[in-house]
Amino acid sequence: MSTELGELAVIAARKAVEVEELRCASAGLWAKATALAPARDIRQSLQGGGVIAEIKRRSPSAGALRSSLDVASLAREYRDGGASALSILTDGPGFGGSLDDLQATRDSVDLPLLRKDFTLDPVQIAEARVAGADWVLLIVALLDDDSLAECLAAAQRCRAHAVVEVHDVEQARRAVDVGAECIGINNRDLRTLSVDLNNFATVRCAIPDVILCVAESGISSPGDVRRMIAEGADAVLVGEALLRADSPGAALRSLVEAAHSAIAQR
Repeated sequence: MSTELGELAVIAARKAVEVEELRCASAGLWAKATALAPARDIRQSLQGGGVIAEIKRRSPSAGALRSSLDVASLAREYRDGGASALSILTDGPGFGGSLDDLQATRDSVDLPLLRKDFTLDPVQIAEARVAGADWVLLIVALLDDDSLAECLAAAQRCRAHAVVEVHDVEQARRAVDVGAECIGINNRDLRTLSVDLNNFATVRCAIPDVILCVAESGISSPGDVRRMIAEGADAVLVGEALLRADSPGAALRSLVEAAHSAIAQR
């Protein structure tokens, strides 16, 4: 997930307001979240070269992506195309999403679901679990070390998993030090919104092999998938390329085939 650094601060302020509004429901959310069965295991779900397919209506960098989006239908198309998991944008102002999209996806498919949003507080993790998420996104650029550790502990408390997103080597080291089990390396520069696939290999070198790595942003072809996996990705997350395709399911299928082939040859 990316936007300019100044805009990121604006989003963080907006999310802080949302967090305060959630606090009155915190006890109920945690009661429900901790009573749920364990979330789908992230390592098992992504083994063998996984593709996480994304559902979003728009983004700050790309604008509108799909004029009419039937979330449930797209989720089923992604499932049939071989997705290992689905990522659902639930931020409204920036991405046109909501928790309703997450819940609609949960009602439609039995795949692991990642709630992709700007998480600042553990209560958002409980909220995500109650809405159907198995995994949550934690963006290192948004969180200090104490907050990051607190959010990881909250995920464990409700038996969920976290994808810890980093953009550079320093952030990757912070994610490793706090005990992340899965790190997403975003190839988009937060300051310019430009994408550089060379970023993945640079950041991957700072992450031990035992930690799952997901390549994010700028992946649009089977060749891109093969490259990311050859450079150490265990899975890739793809959104815009699928959402702009005439047939998202067919486009996804070609990426899944490339991922499986690349893992077999690695």
